[in-house]
Amino acid sequence: MHERTKQQECAMGTGCRKEPVSVFVSLAPLAGVSDRCFREICFHYGCDEATTEMISAQALLYDSARTERMLDKGMEGKLTVQLFGKDPSILAQVIRERFNTDNCFQAVELNMGCPAPKIVRNGEGSALMRDPKLSAEIFRAMVEASTKPIYVKMRLGWDENSINYLTIAHIAEEEGVSRITLHARTREQMYAGKANWGAIAHLKDAVNVQVVGNGDVTTPEEAEEMEKQTRCDGIAIGRAAMGNPFLFRQIHAYRSTGTYAPVSREETVAVLLDHYMREITCRGEQRAILEMRKLMACYLSGFSGSARTKAAIMTMTDMTEIRAELERFRAQGDLFRT
Repeated sequence: MHERTKQQECAMGTGCRKEPVSVFVSLAPLAGVSDRCFREICFHYGCDEATTEMISAQALLYDSARTERMLDKGMEGKLTVQLFGKDPSILAQVIRERFNTDNCFQAVELNMGCPAPKIVRNGEGSALMRDPKLSAEIFRAMVEASTKPIYVKMRLGWDENSINYLTIAHIAEEEGVSRITLHARTREQMYAGKANWGAIAHLKDAVNVQVVGNGDVTTPEEAEEMEKQTRCDGIAIGRAAMGNPFLFRQIHAYRSTGTYAPVSREETVAVLLDHYMREITCRGEQRAILEMRKLMACYLSGFSGSARTKAAIMTMTDMTEIRAELERFRAQGDLFRT
């Protein structure tokens, strides 16, 4: 039997069936991944909300063509635009000029969580965790400039010796921020180690705004456990959704029935091919093939024979060849991802 069930049964002894709950499940921003094409697929599979890739406020101010392409949005659902920057006046100006009248976006989020060296070297992303005074100025400027809710995504702090997420969260709340997403790791951890869900619970107790938990949710069981442990208002899923948009459907199924279906080889290849076609429409064939390599590898992971197929496609530059290889892969081996 391929269907998975909860380990614990209800007291009545027939397997625990829960009524759906109001906690939303969102697609977290993923640089180079969470573009319009991927967001549309995730919404199709039950994602409740999504956030764009992080976008430079300064680049928007100077009309960067590449940055403009990152703002491409369709009729996807509830979409938040995430900005990064460190200049309160620039962030405020961009909000006033670009987002107050754009009804495709429900909110604007400040990135205080990105740990990438090229971002933090410029004092942006998670580097802002080290400057509460500047953070307050940014929150205030964004809230005053915006007709939409302002959100913030942050980390626990810079490192284990400077855990200050509660301090920053209180400042954010005082300045009018409506939602806080906590990636429960420090900047120094990057994406390693275990996310501290206890910190998400502490944050939920400490503030009166919405709290979204982020970190280490890769299965429906883990989504339920985060909800239980933290009492969060929402769950943001990032890296675990790469190549696995089906996770959103599985989480909703698990909540309502206590079970969820595995991911089949057939459906995975079909969705991967659809993803290729969407990206080709948006980017052109050659760029799409290059950009899809990392996601292609994620889609195919866990199936027998995937190593050979991934290695082959990594060297291909023609969609006809890629399609033929994926059709060969579709026809072989086990039905489900292990």
